[in-house]
Amino acid sequence: MADYDAIVLGAGAAGMFCAARAGQGGARVLLLDHADAPGKKILISGGGRCNFTNVHTAPDRFLSANPHFAKSALSRFTPQDFLALVESYGIAWHEKTLGQLFCDQSARQVVDLLLEECAKGGVELRCGAALGTIEHRNGRFHVAGASAPRLVIATGGPSIPKLGATGLAYDLARQFGLKVVQPRPALVPLTLAGEDALFTELSGVSAEVVARVGKTRFREAALFTHRGLSGPAILQVSSYWQRGDEVGIDFLPDAKGDWLLDAKHSRPRAGIAKVLGESLSERLAQRLGERLGLAGELGNLTDKALRSARGRLADWRFLPNGSEGFAKAEVTAGGISTADLSSQTMEARRVPGLYAIGEAVDVTGWLGGYNFQWAWASAHAAGTAIAEAARAG
Repeated sequence: MADYDAIVLGAGAAGMFCAARAGQGGARVLLLDHADAPGKKILISGGGRCNFTNVHTAPDRFLSANPHFAKSALSRFTPQDFLALVESYGIAWHEKTLGQLFCDQSARQVVDLLLEECAKGGVELRCGAALGTIEHRNGRFHVAGASAPRLVIATGGPSIPKLGATGLAYDLARQFGLKVVQPRPALVPLTLAGEDALFTELSGVSAEVVARVGKTRFREAALFTHRGLSGPAILQVSSYWQRGDEVGIDFLPDAKGDWLLDAKHSRPRAGIAKVLGESLSERLAQRLGERLGLAGELGNLTDKALRSARGRLADWRFLPNGSEGFAKAEVTAGGISTADLSSQTMEARRVPGLYAIGEAVDVTGWLGGYNFQWAWASAHAAGTAIAEAARAG
């Protein structure tokens, strides 16, 4: 049986970066993954260009049962730190809206960067590995014919199972006595039923809106699909949505004051769909006008009816009957409880040598590169701690 200082399970963003950091710090590291190649989720991210971080990263842009947990790791490895690494490899990048950074060319460049970082640290990578039973005895973890005093769970969550994602992280957590916050799909399209399902006839239509769940709101594009609602604004609020919650949408976030009354006075012969069509697509304007039940010319409608319509358009309520689940979720919310982990090192408090990082942990970022930054930051924290422990003997 081969001996190492650490075994890292999962060759995704967090796993590769942790292995590289630990290896470059002097630890002998084995990186295992059951998939036939590393970084599969990275390759499809950002439309194939990998939205590798967000310059506006801050702890309040992450969901967790403990909103303070991520602060330590995020402060010690910042978006600027990862960007400096990207630039050191000559990878061209650009900033899109809302602080999102993408590769100019391909997400493959980020995977290659991580593999080269692992190579610099002498990391042994095994893909297509059958993990089998994972045991902990005599102070060492035993897996796939190898043993080490340290084991890192970096296997992510069950989102996008077609890429091989599983709930292994939670099985291991429970095996070693760690609590798990109920996992659920996040950054996921929502589905509509009943009268709301009429909007699915608008599949492909989008609009810039403010979407809201409770007090949480995001201004971005919403997209109608054949099953319900998607687009960045909806994906963002989906992470906060629980079954039974309504989603409120302001279809005209730039509208000022009693704009419908103003339209009535300036264009009394126009219909409401005509007025809405000046800001929204014709199909959406038509459907909203129909649902409002205001037929005829604005001049023939009462001020009360128009004020009511304005209020509804500013907070149109949808009651999703579910989401498209882990199959379409970009990430998983919930996961290994932060109450059982050190925020400094990501090590389990009651199981020395066991670490959990990345999406496997109950820390979930907003859409737009935040989850990659959590992967880098949590991996850096664990990798640094592992290297220091290995050097100390």
